[in-house]
Amino acid sequence: MRTSTRLVAVSVPLVLALSACGGSDPYADKGGGSGGDADIVIGSADFPESTLLANIYAKALEAEDIGVDTQFNIGSREVYYDQIEAGELTVFPEYNGATLAYLDPKAAPGTTEETNKALKKELPEGLEILDSSKAENKDSVTVTRETADKENLKTLEDLKDPAGDLVLGGPPEFAERTQGVPGLKDEYGIEFKDFRSLDVNLLPQALKDGDIQAANLFTTDAAIIAEDFVALEDPKNLFGAQNVTPLVYSEKVDDKARGVLDDVSAKLTTDTLAELNEKVVLEREGADKVAEEWLKSADLV
Repeated sequence: MRTSTRLVAVSVPLVLALSACGGSDPYADKGGGSGGDADIVIGSADFPESTLLANIYAKALEAEDIGVDTQFNIGSREVYYDQIEAGELTVFPEYNGATLAYLDPKAAPGTTEETNKALKKELPEGLEILDSSKAENKDSVTVTRETADKENLKTLEDLKDPAGDLVLGGPPEFAERTQGVPGLKDEYGIEFKDFRSLDVNLLPQALKDGDIQAANLFTTDAAIIAEDFVALEDPKNLFGAQNVTPLVYSEKVDDKARGVLDDVSAKLTTDTLAELNEKVVLEREGADKVAEEWLKSADLV
């Protein structure tokens, strides 16, 4: 539940802040339907990246003359999962690790392949996952480009020696959980000079200002691209897999639709998703427009 909880928590302040500023909400549903007689109903959770992904998959299907309705900003996994299981939603852009943790809270973090294998065993009859993309929205330890160059940092293994002079910032729970400060010490021998507990929305600015020298950011955080931060690689897979992976209601998704969805997933990467998030979250472009432009650039429509 770790990832699913934080994903929703991060999104709500962003949406509220944008609403308070006036103007249109770039995450808003531009054509979300109620299901109707469409061949496929695609849903999204209530945070910007999920809505963006739902737009991407929906527009790719529509380009192949597959009838699509959309239901965006539904809520958390606790709200939308039952709708998928009941067939009210037929396609949902999910994260394999978070879905596995929802179905089996005791599941250990693993590689993409290990996670998908375990997830397939946990899914009830009638539901399945399609191909996972390379795009992952997962925890990371992120530093500025200046720090990365100065200390020659590329992976978490490189952080062991310089960490003693660095302050790590993150949400309160990151200091206590296995996939956090304790795990960094156990798996990599990393011990930071100090840990600063900060709201997730304050972490990018604190890192930029030098108040902290490392931050627990998600790998698709728009700030990583916008500020040229460096998310350090995790060769020992401490943070597990969180690949964007379509969850589908099997009987309502035919081979043609599966092929389209798999083609989209094959071209999605973490860097790509971070760049698209930058356009939606920071530049406030509409998710539908960003989705359409990316699909064209990737020769998917």
